Amino acid sequence: MLIDAHSHVDRYDLVGEGALESALGEIEQHEILTISNSMDLASYERNLAIGQKCDLVLPIFGVHPWNAPQVADRLDDLRGAVERSPMIGEIGLDHYCVEDTSLYPAQRRVFEYFLAAAREQGKIVNLHTKGAERTVLELLDRYEIPRAIVHWYSGPLDIFREMVARGVYFTVGVEVLHSEHIRTIAREIPPERLLTETDNPGGPKGFIGGPGMPALLKEVIQGIAAVRKTTVAAIAEAVRSNLLELAGDDPWLIDTGAGTWLRGGPR
Repeated sequence: MLIDAHSHVDRYDLVGEGALESALGEIEQHEILTISNSMDLASYERNLAIGQKCDLVLPIFGVHPWNAPQVADRLDDLRGAVERSPMIGEIGLDHYCVEDTSLYPAQRRVFEYFLAAAREQGKIVNLHTKGAERTVLELLDRYEIPRAIVHWYSGPLDIFREMVARGVYFTVGVEVLHSEHIRTIAREIPPERLLTETDNPGGPKGFIGGPGMPALLKEVIQGIAAVRKTTVAAIAEAVRSNLLELAGDDPWLIDTGAGTWLRGGPR
């Protein structure tokens, strides 16, 4: 089994006719347990429908920081989806791609809403940190979030190392094939905190020239194995073991297809 700990399966609808079916075919062919993060409420509803088609897709709810200003004044509308979701994601802050600083308070308000819910409900969070790494770390501490996955960390190494000391899990994706900074991070992630991702379909576009498909994960794993001077099989097994350690006994996941796959096979 392979693990894609950060993807957006619902967004294959935007790629073109047949793209979603092709993606689900690859997920099933290669047995890729795929955590499908949401951008907003509509995205989550679509992910839920996709999850009904494929046990290997785990739909989770969050509001991406790019979309946070749209919901910052109606957070009560999110309550039902938050309570339903087995994990929380994608949430966080983005002070890099979002250059308008007037939007940052809305990002933070939405992010803190989700962190408070995650603390209350005991849920894993899947985080976006771009350009706001220090603030995200401070808020994880303030809200006493015990289980966090930081997606595609590319920030300063000193903050990365503080996150490592805090016990955060990190995903590594396609940029490991292109960036020495990411390769440095991939080398330094403790073996028990390493996860893999694609951020498909849109995340890899700048590196591969088009939408990413699930089998891209195999290239990511090869890149990580080369950087860490080990085998593809060793990386794949370590990542599966790490996600099992993080989430295998999570009561929110017990009745999901993903939880069943993590514990040894399809239902």
